[in-house]
Amino acid sequence: MSVQVISRDGEPEYAVIPWAHYQALLQAAGSLQVVAEPVSNDVSPLSRLSSLREAKGMDIDTLARAVGISPHYLKMIESGEREPDAAIQRALAWNLGIEGWEASS
Repeated sequence: MSVQVISRDGEPEYAVIPWAHYQALLQAAGSLQVVAEPVSNDVSPLSRLSSLREAKGMDIDTLARAVGISPHYLKMIESGEREPDAAIQRALAWNLGIEGWEASS
């Protein structure tokens, strides 16, 4: 199959394929049985920050020092009064052992 990839800012953005291949993909997709994924009710890690911290046996002062912020600011993050920037979220994730936790867009 011949595919043309169009990039923007060095990242692939579009793939251009011949019309016949596109039609074949549509037919193949139409013949597949669609299975609905269960809806995830996952809550953002920030809303469970306090319980995550407590599960690790850390008090507010210890986690705040490890992340490099004041305990008062960590309390504000836990209560939802403040939204931490991406660097603080990464530091929280690292210290709490949470994989794949990044700033939400």
